[in-house]
Amino acid sequence: MSDIAIIVLAAGQGTRMKSSLHKVLHPVAGKAMINHLLDTLAGFGPTQTVIVVGSKEHQLRKALEGRSIEMVRQKTQFGTAHAALQAKKSLGGFTGKVLVCFGDCPMVSENSINKMIEAIDKGAEVAVLGFRPEHPLAYGRIIADSNGTVRKMVEAADASESELATNLCNSGLLIARAETLWPLLEDVKNDNAQKEYYLPDVATGAIKQGDKVMVIETHPDEVAGVNSRKELAEAESRWQAKRRVEAMRDGATLIAPETVFFSHDTKIGRDVTIGPNVVFGPGVIVEDEVTIQAFSHLEGARVGLGCTVGPFARLRPGTVMEDGSKVGNFVELKNATLGKEAKVNHLTYLGDTMVGELANIGAGTITCNYDGYFKYETKIGKEAFIGSNSSLIAPVTIGDRAIIAAGSAVTSDVDEDDLYIQRAPSKTKAGWAKRFAKAMKKKLR
Repeated sequence: MSDIAIIVLAAGQGTRMKSSLHKVLHPVAGKAMINHLLDTLAGFGPTQTVIVVGSKEHQLRKALEGRSIEMVRQKTQFGTAHAALQAKKSLGGFTGKVLVCFGDCPMVSENSINKMIEAIDKGAEVAVLGFRPEHPLAYGRIIADSNGTVRKMVEAADASESELATNLCNSGLLIARAETLWPLLEDVKNDNAQKEYYLPDVATGAIKQGDKVMVIETHPDEVAGVNSRKELAEAESRWQAKRRVEAMRDGATLIAPETVFFSHDTKIGRDVTIGPNVVFGPGVIVEDEVTIQAFSHLEGARVGLGCTVGPFARLRPGTVMEDGSKVGNFVELKNATLGKEAKVNHLTYLGDTMVGELANIGAGTITCNYDGYFKYETKIGKEAFIGSNSSLIAPVTIGDRAIIAAGSAVTSDVDEDDLYIQRAPSKTKAGWAKRFAKAMKKKLR
């Protein structure tokens, strides 16, 4: 454990999101914004993490169940300083450093937080996180020396013309020792247009009493808050752009990078080639030398060494492709294991299925794994051959090297090396089609 405690402010109404879901639970790369933040903060081994909540508290409690956190309620929203002060009771016996951050800023980095901690360790009473946006607009300004010592913090509405010319802006994140933070929070006034208690006034109060306040600069993307659907889409875009660069840097080829979408936990090996418009849902592991062709969707799947996927393939949760196996166009696998070098090339659905190595599954094959109440398993042996347009009605086992004739509906187990044929008897009626056409044309007159 470290000498740091965390306060995460998540009591805002989030009205601009126009959503029944709590703002900080909206996902970026398939993971709730607040979980991005909490995962980063967990790397510091905080002594305590306190989340200040307001409306939709039940949603947060359910989503964060199992995490080592405490929640406190801000019953009425009187501003960010007031919100942070709600954590004082929970942290009453804590004497280390306290970091205050926002649940809708999911991209804050360990590096930035480390620099803020270092500033406190070097003698600052308060450290704030600043950034230089392309358009400062209404952001509060930070007036600082070249060495990062803050001389003044001012809201845009109260800034002079020369202060507004400064493009160093306040993100709102700050860190201070507990014995410094609590008195400063309690001294914050609400003599402003909104009649709210603002967190940045902690730094202003420290400066007034002669304490050293330092600013740490970071990239604007790290501290961009998400308050609307537009900003959520922008956060997703920034995250994806960064992840694509990482994938290519680590040895993957992305044919059209801007069209590939990763999940927060996607793992990609070396010499992987990813075609256009490929989407990774949560829980995907792709090993080396894999080719994933265009318009494929993978979720909860493991793809082994040298496999080929797609185009237009869907791998659903529980799918395992062992080394060298192949899934072709318009194939869907769910909770299925494809053995080494097995092939499922066209127009096939395999659910709750085990396929042996070197097996070949013909076009149009489906496993009928659900009876409307329960799921059942299909087992297909090594080197088995399943003919096109076959229906394997689970539970059923196809033995090693067995052959299922095209068009068969398999309702019973097939032993190894056997041929299974199940088709309705064929019948030909000579000249019937001609007579039918003549009769129909007569009716049209």
